[in-house]
Amino acid sequence: MSGRSLSLQAYRTLSRRGPVRARDHETPRPPGEVVWFHLGHIKDHAAVLDIIDRLVVHRTGVNVLLTTSPGRSHPKTRIDDRPGLITEQVPDEHPHAVDEFLDHWRPDMCLWLWGGLRPNLVHETSRRNIPMHLIAAEPAGFDSRRDRWLPELSRQVLRSFVSATAASSPALERLARLGLPREKMELQPKLRPTGRVLPCQSSDLDEITQYLAGRPVWLAAQTQKQEWSPVLRAHRAALRNAHRLLLVLEPTESTDLEELCALIDRHGLTRGIWGNGEWPDETVQVLIADIPGELGLWYRLATVSFLGSSLGAGQAGIDPFEAAALGTAILYGPNVGSRLNSYTLLANAGAARIVNDADSLATAVHRLVAPDQAAVMAHAGWDVTSQGAEVVDGVVDLIQNGLDDRAATKEHP
Repeated sequence: MSGRSLSLQAYRTLSRRGPVRARDHETPRPPGEVVWFHLGHIKDHAAVLDIIDRLVVHRTGVNVLLTTSPGRSHPKTRIDDRPGLITEQVPDEHPHAVDEFLDHWRPDMCLWLWGGLRPNLVHETSRRNIPMHLIAAEPAGFDSRRDRWLPELSRQVLRSFVSATAASSPALERLARLGLPREKMELQPKLRPTGRVLPCQSSDLDEITQYLAGRPVWLAAQTQKQEWSPVLRAHRAALRNAHRLLLVLEPTESTDLEELCALIDRHGLTRGIWGNGEWPDETVQVLIADIPGELGLWYRLATVSFLGSSLGAGQAGIDPFEAAALGTAILYGPNVGSRLNSYTLLANAGAARIVNDADSLATAVHRLVAPDQAAVMAHAGWDVTSQGAEVVDGVVDLIQNGLDDRAATKEHP
């Protein structure tokens, strides 16, 4: 049978019968190395972005193609600020669509996450001698109707992978039952986000820390207009028990500062605007952090951080791992959208607490401005991000070694 299973031959024949969807790539293939990540499930999106961040730091000039399965769009998160990152949906399974996709991008390596294998795409990628690695496989990724009805097809497709890591013992056993050799598999902790370490000028941090002279600080990060009043009411309530407490209020970039200032005044609070060079002396109760790109400074300064864009209906929250990586206790609202799994992971670890309104926010801030209370949560967050970092570093090493081997083969065929 020409080395192919009957199932794969039949699948490829059937897939040719459908129409070919025309595709116009907006982005040309960049020069240099292209590493292709495919997300079988969108839950791994944040962790993959952390892998990409570390990869581009360690490998100059590398480009990354990130694809998702049909119907699974990329979450609205920090994608656009990553040089060298290209996002697309994966091609459909018609062989012509697969050929067009691979002809255009010519990836040097593929990392396929979770499962949800696409037989034609995997088979053709392997046939072109593009190394493929299955990362963070889970049983649910190999439990579709096709996997159950055509197990031989899954077995044949799995053999295309150079290596595989399983996120659990059941996942390891599932891959083994599907025929993947044990020597290709490794049990690995679950892939978790690590949080991008946001930059900060150490001189700025030292200067403002000395200026505050031990004054307690809490942060409301990336707040939407409808969150300002609950945050300010919470601050007024917290001030009854912590008179020197400073609120650093970071609005979203599209904020009307005059409107925000007027609202602070109506709440009877004194304010300063960081962008105007106004420092938070003892008379300033609210510091408006209006300069974009300084969130790393405020996370490092604040004992407690409320992560905004999360209290109002229809909001989606912000990345909690960036806060956890910088040692601040996390508070958040109930509307965090596609980041729910990330917040839940941190909450279960004791690193984050949910608040629903101004009263619960004020109570939480009052309890956590005590350094010992916040330190317990901050340490829990650091533990979560550190555990994820070990797995992320392992994936980056795998990519680095694979690309080095491929480059050496091209130089000395």
